[in-house]
Amino acid sequence: MSDSLIVSVIAAEGVTRIHDVVRKITRDFKSSGTVGAPVWLSPERACDISVTFASPELVEILPRGFVHAGEGVDVNVLSPAHRRKKLLVADMDSTIIGCECLDELADMAHLKPQIAAITEQAMNGEIAFEPALRERVALLKGLALTALERTYKERVKLNPGAKALVATMKKNGARTSLVSGGFTYFTERVAKDAGFDDNQANTLLDDGSRLTGLVKEPILGREAKLAALKAEIDKLKITPDESLAVGDGANDLSMIQYAGLGVAYHAKQIVAEAAGAAIKNGDLRALLYLQGYSDAEIVEG
Repeated sequence: MSDSLIVSVIAAEGVTRIHDVVRKITRDFKSSGTVGAPVWLSPERACDISVTFASPELVEILPRGFVHAGEGVDVNVLSPAHRRKKLLVADMDSTIIGCECLDELADMAHLKPQIAAITEQAMNGEIAFEPALRERVALLKGLALTALERTYKERVKLNPGAKALVATMKKNGARTSLVSGGFTYFTERVAKDAGFDDNQANTLLDDGSRLTGLVKEPILGREAKLAALKAEIDKLKITPDESLAVGDGANDLSMIQYAGLGVAYHAKQIVAEAAGAAIKNGDLRALLYLQGYSDAEIVEG
């Protein structure tokens, strides 16, 4: 029995060496099986290469997640089954948006270096997420609520491709959910900006004018993100193979590993090494190319 896979090659915008990478992959894989002609999803930016292996054992020698292709190009080995997903569950901070909202709030309180250091440890999996969140929020006690609005208006920006990712998947019948270890103040606004169907996050507590330094319990962390993914799968009556989860930090790892397509997006090393696919260079449109969408099918949103 042969094993067919898709080698997805995606370059960051402006990177011209993708053709060199495609030629190298085609040449190298010919020794292990049959290699199809490259199918270009986006000129100079993304293509699929179909590979059929003569023996299942040959599949095992492939990198489990991604092939190191070099600067500016991401290469992932994917199954063609259920390629276009019916569910997207996405992290928010440093995934759908380009910042960590808690760190930016800390900047408003002149505490960014102290709080950002704890954030980095939590995202790297060096410390548990829940106590790290409590510790950081406690440091913000007394911060005026106006700082949240200012942070959203001045610091929170959608990452390139976010609207296209959500709009294209929704047009093709997928459900989209933003699930964050951050805060509802931001997820509600970002979900609306990007077009997500719904959102879940933690709730900052306040006294009407200032933060109390507390977050509503229970905290939405790593296991809660996984539970949210599973609940959406059950609600849609689909299999995990038909879902896509994307994130960048250790608290995203469980949902990334459970989803049919789990993507580490510009992620911490612990996540990139454990995920089924990794995008280190491209923007969020890369998640559409991973599903086989061509430029002509992408909705800009």
